Amino acid sequence: MPTGDQLWSRRAIGLCLLRVGWLLFASPSFAAATPGPSDVIRNFCSQLLDVMQHAAALGAKGRYQRLQPIMLSAFDVPFMARLSIGPTWYRLTPDQKRRAAAAYARYLTAVYATRFDDYAGQKFEVLGEERIKHGTLVKTQIVKANGEPVSINYVMHDNDIAWQIRDLYVGDAISELATRRSEFSGILRSSGIDGLIASMNKKADELQS
Repeated sequence: MPTGDQLWSRRAIGLCLLRVGWLLFASPSFAAATPGPSDVIRNFCSQLLDVMQHAAALGAKGRYQRLQPIMLSAFDVPFMARLSIGPTWYRLTPDQKRRAAAAYARYLTAVYATRFDDYAGQKFEVLGEERIKHGTLVKTQIVKANGEPVSINYVMHDNDIAWQIRDLYVGDAISELATRRSEFSGILRSSGIDGLIASMNKKADELQS
C-alpha cells in the first residue's frame, strides 16, 4: 500500500501534467484564433476578387452560385433584412420573417453578382479599423485598373460566433441599409410584405438572367 508521501507525490505529478496540458492547448499555437473584423473582410474580398477574375466563364448565374455561400457567411442577413424593412418587421409572422430574410439574401447576392461582373486588374486593400458605437468599421478601398481608389467601409459586428458585415458605405454614398430601406418603403406601403418578398425574388431572378 502506498504511503501518504507517495500518494501526495502522485497527486502532485498529476496536477503538474494537467497544468502542462492546459498551457499547451491554451497557447496561441494550439488554440484556433477567431478571425477578427479585418480578417473577415480580407477573406471576403479575396473570394470576391476570385469571382471577378472568372466572371466571364462563370456568367451571371455562375457568379451568383459562387457568391451565395460567401454572402451568407460574411453578411448578417437577418439583421440587414430587419433594418431594411423597418418597423413593419415586428408585425410579421415567423414564416414571413424567414421568407423575407431568404429573399433579401437572394437579392443581395444577385446585386453583387451583377456589380462585380468583370476583372480589369482591380485590387482590394484593407486600410485599417475604427471602433464605432455598435461595432467596428473596417476601412477598405478597391483600386481600379487606372489607379483610381474607391473607398468601401464595412460596419462589422461580433455575433458571438463570428464577425459579420451589417452595413457598408461605398464612396461618399449613404449606407447600403439606408438605400434599401428607402427602396423598400414604397413597396411595403403599396403591396405589403408579400409584395416586397415577391419583388426581391423577381429582381434576383432578373439579375441572374
